[in-house]
Amino acid sequence: MDYLLFKNSGSGRLIKTDDGFWAFVPNPLPPKLNWDASLSSLLSNAAGSLGVLVGLGETLANPHLLIYPFIRREAVLSSRIEGTVSTLSDLFLSESTQVEKQEDIKEIQNYVAALEYGLSRLKKSSLDLGLVSELHKILMQDVRGVDKKPGKYRDCQNWIGPPGCDKYDATFVPPPIPEMKKALSLLEEFLLSENSISPLVKAAFIHSQFETIHPFHDGNGRIGRLLIILFLHKQNLLPKPLLYLSAFFEKYSNEYRDLLLIVCQQGAWRAWVEFFLRGVINQSQDATMRARRLVKLQENYRKKVHEKGLSPSAGRVLDLIFMRPVINIKSGAKALKLTFPAVSKAMKQLEKVGILKEITGAQRDKVYEAQGILTILEED
Repeated sequence: MDYLLFKNSGSGRLIKTDDGFWAFVPNPLPPKLNWDASLSSLLSNAAGSLGVLVGLGETLANPHLLIYPFIRREAVLSSRIEGTVSTLSDLFLSESTQVEKQEDIKEIQNYVAALEYGLSRLKKSSLDLGLVSELHKILMQDVRGVDKKPGKYRDCQNWIGPPGCDKYDATFVPPPIPEMKKALSLLEEFLLSENSISPLVKAAFIHSQFETIHPFHDGNGRIGRLLIILFLHKQNLLPKPLLYLSAFFEKYSNEYRDLLLIVCQQGAWRAWVEFFLRGVINQSQDATMRARRLVKLQENYRKKVHEKGLSPSAGRVLDLIFMRPVINIKSGAKALKLTFPAVSKAMKQLEKVGILKEITGAQRDKVYEAQGILTILEED
C-alpha cells in the first residue's frame, strides 16, 4: 500500500505492522461534514424521493407484487458487482424448476436468503455484529469462498488489489486483527446509537466504514450493501424493502470503488455522501417508475383475462406471475394449491392471449415466461 497516498488522510491513520507492511485503521464514526445549502438540498431531495416510493408501497393491496421481484433484482445486481453473470431470468427459472443450480445462481439465492432472513430477524432483534455474522454464514453457504469461514470474522490479514498482488503492494490493506476488532466494536456502537444524524447519511457512513474494515475473508461488498437496506428498514425509513442501491453502484462501479478508497486516502466523506444520496434519489425514482408500470400492466392483464372470459385459475396464475415471471406448471400448482391440470389449462389460456410464452418447446415440464413483466424488471 502506497504510504504517500494515505499519510494525510483525515478519516484514519496508517500503522506499520511487525511484518513491515502498511495498513489503514479508520477513525470512529461519525466524521465531520461541512454542511451547506447544496448538501442540505441533496439530502432533502433524497428523503423526498424515498418518501414517494414508501408512500406508493403503502397504497398497494399486495406489496409482495413488488417486494418479491425487487429483492431478487437487488440480489442479481449486488452479486454482479462481485463478478457473477447470471440474470434475473436465470434466477426465476432456477427457483421455479428443477434445473441444476449454477454456482452464480447459488450465490444469488444465498443473497436473497440472507436479506429475507435479516428482515425477519429485525422484527425482534437489533442490527448488531451477531446478526451480521449470521447473514455472512447464509451468504457464503456452499458457494465459492466456503473455505473462508462463513459467519466468522477474519482471523488473519486480508488486502485488496490487482490479482496476484501481496499485502506489500496492495491497493488497500484493512486494519490488522486487533485494530479490526476494535473498529468493529465502535461501528456496532454507531449502528445502535441514537443521534441527530439523518438515517440516510448514517447509512452512507456505515457502508463505507464496513468496507474499510473489511472484516470477512470474502463477501464484504455484499454484506455491506445488505447493511444499507437493513439499517434503513430498522430505522423505519424503509418499512417495505423496495429501495436497493446495487443497480446504481453497479452502473457507476468505478466511481463507487474510487470514492470508497478516496474516503480513506483523503478523508473525502462529502464526495462519498453526495454519491450515496444521488444513488438514493436515482433508485427511489427508478423503483417508483417500475412499480407504477407493473401495477398498470397488472391492471391491463386483469382486464384482458376478464374480457376473454378465462378461468378463475387463470386469474390466480396471473397474480402469481408478477412475483414469479418465469414459472412451470408444477411450481405454480404448488404455490397456488391448485391441481396440476387446472394450472396447465390456465397457463395455456394466458399463453393464447399473449401474456405468457412457453420457452422450452418441450412436451413435458413446460416453462412459461411473462416477457412483459421481465422487461420492466430487467431493463436499465
